[in-house]
Amino acid sequence: MIPFIMKPAYRFGAQTPWGGRALKDMFGKDAPDDRTGESLEVSALPGLESRDPSGRTLSELAARYGQSLTGTRAAGAFPLLLKLLDARERLSVQVHPDNAYASRREGKLGKTEAWLILNAEPDAELIYGLASGVDAERLRGELARMGEPGAAGRIEACFNSVPVKPGDVFYIPAGTVHAIGAGIALYEIQQSSDVTYRLWDGMRRDSDGRLRELHIDRALDVIQPPPACSALSGVSVPDGVNVRTVYIANEYFALERLSVRGAMRQTGDRGSFAMLTALGGGALAGGGFELSVRPGDTALVPADAPQFDIIGELDVIKSYVPDRRALCAELGGRACGVAGLLSD
Repeated sequence: MIPFIMKPAYRFGAQTPWGGRALKDMFGKDAPDDRTGESLEVSALPGLESRDPSGRTLSELAARYGQSLTGTRAAGAFPLLLKLLDARERLSVQVHPDNAYASRREGKLGKTEAWLILNAEPDAELIYGLASGVDAERLRGELARMGEPGAAGRIEACFNSVPVKPGDVFYIPAGTVHAIGAGIALYEIQQSSDVTYRLWDGMRRDSDGRLRELHIDRALDVIQPPPACSALSGVSVPDGVNVRTVYIANEYFALERLSVRGAMRQTGDRGSFAMLTALGGGALAGGGFELSVRPGDTALVPADAPQFDIIGELDVIKSYVPDRRALCAELGGRACGVAGLLSD
């Protein structure tokens, strides 16, 4: 099988009241309206599946081609979900459970994810973890009084805010309190799960005047401190004029940035598919095929794809299911600089 460009599904309108126009303006996405918050580039979520150029859903492709598409390390259903997001307004403050909790309470997978900032307005911030000295019980007490005068300010003070700029990468394991701030567009890679517990939404109301549902008890059950409170540096691996930077390689996904200045070789990996999101124009070529890519395109590379080159002057975000033992061996003593790589 050769790589192909995925056609995204979209979440928009009342589903993403915080969304905007950035996906259309930055990448020419066929966004349904001016409140389009998410372009689900590679998705097997029911009702929100991305499709190949012939219109087949990702689930249909995985069922038909099996390990030829997904690889030997991606057993069962397609394991990852890749999105581009635009936050015109701040999202709700939320947290995701791990697999054990989500399976027990929801009958689903948990969600560990990561973000790479694509664009950020001046002074844009994320919420990432709880503020110093705040624990889940203090937060519970503040949320219990959310209707009182001054409560909103006290609740907001419980969260840790982090300034962001384009290129920053943040690792968000299950249990990490987080929220995307206003004026941010980002790339998100995550487990294929839609389980989200909303902690706080700033008393925001929908078009009918109703407050959005919160899931405070379950959210407080699963809160864990984040592994760090700043953007990741990653580990850079030069290859001539090209640079590959590895940021994350946990048991679910790896996240890398490929800075291509001419041509960068991609060798086959029968262990996993790969997802390549172009941040500039270029091409994938080799093995008897050539595929043009535009900024914002995501190519799905099947596990049995032939060797090929990424061609052009562009950066590409790459996600896949890693062979962590092999990556540790490749990086040697620098493996400690990759988030999640040395954890159990």
